[in-house]
Amino acid sequence: MFNQTRRALLAGVAAGLALASLARGASAAEEVRLGVSIPAATHSFMGGINFWANQAKKDLEAAHPDLKITIRTAANATEQANQLQDLSSVNRINALVVFPFESAALTRPVANVKRAGAYVTVVDRGLTDTSAQDAYVAGDNTAFGRIPAEYIAKTLNGKGNVVALRGIPTTLDNERMDAFNAVLKEHPDIKLLDAKYANWNRDDAYKVTQDYLTRFKEIDAFWAADDDMAFGAIRAIDQANRKDIKIIFGGAGAKDMVKTILDKKDPRIQADVSYSPKFIYDAIKLTAEARLKGEALPATTTIPSTLIDASNAKEFHYPDSPF
Repeated sequence: MFNQTRRALLAGVAAGLALASLARGASAAEEVRLGVSIPAATHSFMGGINFWANQAKKDLEAAHPDLKITIRTAANATEQANQLQDLSSVNRINALVVFPFESAALTRPVANVKRAGAYVTVVDRGLTDTSAQDAYVAGDNTAFGRIPAEYIAKTLNGKGNVVALRGIPTTLDNERMDAFNAVLKEHPDIKLLDAKYANWNRDDAYKVTQDYLTRFKEIDAFWAADDDMAFGAIRAIDQANRKDIKIIFGGAGAKDMVKTILDKKDPRIQADVSYSPKFIYDAIKLTAEARLKGEALPATTTIPSTLIDASNAKEFHYPDSPF
């Protein structure tokens, strides 16, 4: 009887230890170590990206004890690639939200993180090989290029000279430019004089615009695929005292650009297109909460881009935002 009782007690202890071990294993499995890799705040839009990423960390870690978010910011593609390696090997992340500095240069580093076992959500600037990601979250880049082209074509009554300021070589920049060109093809009397990269940067846009103004004596409209570039273009145009330019159309809904539309201070600036940096918050939240549940995101999540004009500008004006 004693031996039977002892065996029963030992079996009970063993079962209890097994259950405790399983419980610890379940708890460890539920913990999400999320890395966030984004470009540094080199211009206003990226300032917004950094602001919203840090806001997401604050809000989500407070709401979820089993979530740890590590944010890294990079000044260039090489630095971001090195940071991704550290996030994987040092921080041992099991999920990643990455806003690539460049598409081609970051595809392999991101693929390596996924290969190491992390769930990968790519934001905004797509990779050149989508097998390196699990999910993609971005604004509607086709609409971002289409809406300005439609507005310019309509305002110019289908005739005039246009120049464009592109961002940097990325899949999203290609999508925007392709959509812009597709609309202009429907208006053979609108001529796209040139479209050069200005790196989503005010100073670079200023220099490219100076080149345009020197080379082209008649320009009816400027499309700058980012409001920072639009402000750089405006500085060059005003310094050159060019009166031929009827339209300056930027993008992404920067608070100063939206305020200009609201105040009707500049007849050349009547509209913009939305593309809020808050989508990084949305991407982090969607990824974190899905992984905490052990779920996957849809392959693609698209956040709409819409025309901003006097009729709806108040809805897009965020005076406390850095962008």
